[in-house]
Amino acid sequence: MGGPAPVLVAVAHGTRDPAGVRTVRLLLDRVRALRPGLRVECGFLGLAAPAPGDVLERVAGPVVVVPVLLGPGYHVRVDIPAVLDAAGAGHRAVTAPALGPDPLLAEALSGRLREAGWCGRAPGAAVVLAAAGSRDPAATAATRAMAGLLSARLGAPVVPAHLGGPLPPPAEAVAALRRRGLPGPLAVAPYLLAPGDFARRAGSGRGADAVAAPLGTHPAVARLVLRRYDQAAARAARPVPGARPAGAVDHGSRSRTGR
Repeated sequence: MGGPAPVLVAVAHGTRDPAGVRTVRLLLDRVRALRPGLRVECGFLGLAAPAPGDVLERVAGPVVVVPVLLGPGYHVRVDIPAVLDAAGAGHRAVTAPALGPDPLLAEALSGRLREAGWCGRAPGAAVVLAAAGSRDPAATAATRAMAGLLSARLGAPVVPAHLGGPLPPPAEAVAALRRRGLPGPLAVAPYLLAPGDFARRAGSGRGADAVAAPLGTHPAVARLVLRRYDQAAARAARPVPGARPAGAVDHGSRSRTGR
């Protein structure tokens, strides 16, 4: 495709926690390092600046919006399209799917568990995947799917939990695993991107033998952001079936008119 690459506009959860904002910015620094020359901008959905609409106002030309969000839900279905409409950017923007579920996130979660000292090879080992939670059924289904991907990677049971949602909270999930007779080690893996209130709640890890850190700046997450960008950019560049490039000559029409 000719011309400059579309700008990657990452849209992340806002947070009042400076460490959370800093983590998102450091993650995007990793993305820039993986793709030198690609312009990467970031906006936050509340509680932190800049807002996505402000970012779009100062970015000219085509953009690919990448939700730096771990699953589908209200932000992806409603908030981001509303931002694009309000900024008048719908005609020049394509939005990628949320990051999760994806095997690259299983890679990152596995890495964080190893860093926390959890040994998945021990008999009776299991993990509780602690997601933020959502009332959106699609988001809950995505959390369950992510638990399945992580279980397949670890070769150990992984139980999905919510810090605020329809699934049991992590402490209840850990207790249920104990009641099943699993001796452990049992770990809580926060299915969260950055530090903040949810991460602190997941970090209490009541009854768990280990609690992993949030995904943060893990290299697999940075690779996934670029994967979502590339997939969306390719979709935007794909020609419409039957359409002709601007300026193309319809030779069939010429022959019919005799010119």
